[in-house]
Amino acid sequence: MLTSFSEFKYYQSFRVPVESRDDVMFLVEHESDSGKFEFIEKVKLIDVSMTGLGFVTSAPLAVGTTLRCSLQFKRLRFDFSASIVRAFHNMGTVNEDSMSYGAELDPEDYGNMKRFIEQYIQSLPPERLKDSLVKLALTQHYASEKEGFEMFSLLLSLFKDITQFGDKEKFVESMLEEIVRILNGQRATIFLINPESNELEAVAALGIDKELLRFDYRKGIAGSVFTTGVSLNIDCKTDKVRFSEEMDRLTGFDTKSIICSPITNREDKIIGVIEVLNKRNEDRFTAEDEKTMKVLALILSSVFHHYNPISEKSLIRRFSTPYDREFAWIGRSSQTSDIRRAVVRLKDIDSPLLINGEAGVGKKLFARIIHHEGKRGLSSYFVIQCKGVDPEALTTEIFGGPGQKSKLEECIAGTIVFDEIGYMPISLQAKLLKVLQERRISGSHISIDVRAIFTSSRNLKQMVEEDGSFNPELLNYMSSSEVSVDPLRKRTQDVEDLLSFYLKKECKKQGFLLKDFSEDVREQLVNYSWPGNVNELKQAVEKAVLYNPKSHVICDLGTKSTPIIDLSKSSSLILENIPHADDSQLPLKDRVALVEREMILAEIKRHKGNKSKAAIAMGISREALRKKMLISDEIIEQLKVPEAQKQEKKVA
Repeated sequence: MLTSFSEFKYYQSFRVPVESRDDVMFLVEHESDSGKFEFIEKVKLIDVSMTGLGFVTSAPLAVGTTLRCSLQFKRLRFDFSASIVRAFHNMGTVNEDSMSYGAELDPEDYGNMKRFIEQYIQSLPPERLKDSLVKLALTQHYASEKEGFEMFSLLLSLFKDITQFGDKEKFVESMLEEIVRILNGQRATIFLINPESNELEAVAALGIDKELLRFDYRKGIAGSVFTTGVSLNIDCKTDKVRFSEEMDRLTGFDTKSIICSPITNREDKIIGVIEVLNKRNEDRFTAEDEKTMKVLALILSSVFHHYNPISEKSLIRRFSTPYDREFAWIGRSSQTSDIRRAVVRLKDIDSPLLINGEAGVGKKLFARIIHHEGKRGLSSYFVIQCKGVDPEALTTEIFGGPGQKSKLEECIAGTIVFDEIGYMPISLQAKLLKVLQERRISGSHISIDVRAIFTSSRNLKQMVEEDGSFNPELLNYMSSSEVSVDPLRKRTQDVEDLLSFYLKKECKKQGFLLKDFSEDVREQLVNYSWPGNVNELKQAVEKAVLYNPKSHVICDLGTKSTPIIDLSKSSSLILENIPHADDSQLPLKDRVALVEREMILAEIKRHKGNKSKAAIAMGISREALRKKMLISDEIIEQLKVPEAQKQEKKVA
């Protein structure tokens, strides 16, 4: 059955069949639970369209999985990202273990796919084109013909009811009665999020007063479905659902089984859930009930498709603006998008998490967001500093001592962050690992229930391999899930958003009207390398506001005696950002040419694309600038050839 509008879009697309004899090379990597991409073996491309593609593999992949793909046909090749929107078994085929998947491309890759399809179709002989067109015209776009038509007619008739029903509240109540009848349940409730109170509130309930049904959006089965977007079918007695017991005491109802699915609005945001309780004469709801529930959730999504709650008080990212949230990751770069996806993927798991990155990039903020938005967000959150702390004090804080309880025991069902774990004495590392693995401190009867998050600005792998100053077993334990946060100089797209965010925050703190940076000052700040990362940027904005209390537009960056930032650093070279600059296999003159290239490009950017002014500023002629760029272009082209050969060998 269709489960999303993305899947519907995939089925509506005009897909071109691909055959093995066409020599189309197709490679796929999928994103694992740990956030790493893994190569999928034995993948067969079935068809392509302007917006997606279909393929077959025996690898089990979930709907929503992120893919990295590569397509090559003759001399045309392009890499792209996609996400799975459809998965179903190949019933009745020779290999019934295989699965067919439909994947939707990112819109930015549509142009490349268009060029690929054009070249591919032009290569096909006339008879093949004719056969393909006939097959496409006659293809039924559903795994089951009956299932497809039944669902379509059901949705069509219900949509007519929805549009003609004047009283939405009565319609929803009638829907609940039908849902209970269809699923043979005892009670049903529709919850929507209230962003002001950050609670799921019943907007319709059958068999109970809806005013009694409101709770924090992270609690219970409904909270789990709301935050994760994953439908659940629970047997309360076997699965030991504690929250249902609490609700039963409140409502006087005996919950035995629950089936729950998310409700979305027209922007595909999860806005609530539909929950049905107690399958009559059975311990839990059936697999068929789960399919029916998905269709019913889609219908209710169409009822509430205009519901888009926004509030300054909302703790939920999708219902508040970044400027109004207490814990927010600011920016719009591709790296920031990856960070946000990592939050969704990692917030509700219990395994350890290692966050790598330079000082000041926001590692503790990322850890805080993971805790705050995850299922442990209502419980305790502690940060244990490992850098610059006396070893005895650190030992007492972690493991407890005379008159002081261990933070591990205090933090019940919460999160503990070990900040800068690379600075923890080697003598404590093995002891910490043992406690975290056994979930108990020696001599204590209290079981530890915490999620451990570790941050590090040091290269822990290098510490293990070079001087043994870090415990390899602890590193292996911490790396169960791993995230690397790029320095600010690698995500320059975020700088302007961060400047606006901290400027607004500091003006509000000091009681000033909102200020702004002049165009020249903003450009200097955006082009600055920010060696201290976000921490340095925040301090710079605070200084800028305090140094300009009466100015509504900040036009300078301080004086020599009171500088806001050291602009001399903005032109400093950071070799890690220059491709091949630290490649010892290259001749020195080639490496120097590549460094010069980066300096020239930065100067051209500073002069807004005027190469003559850039040449004058660097003390060289316009012709000298041109020659240096030609030389560096040739070096880069030569470097691309071996790289392409490596890829060809890998594919072969």
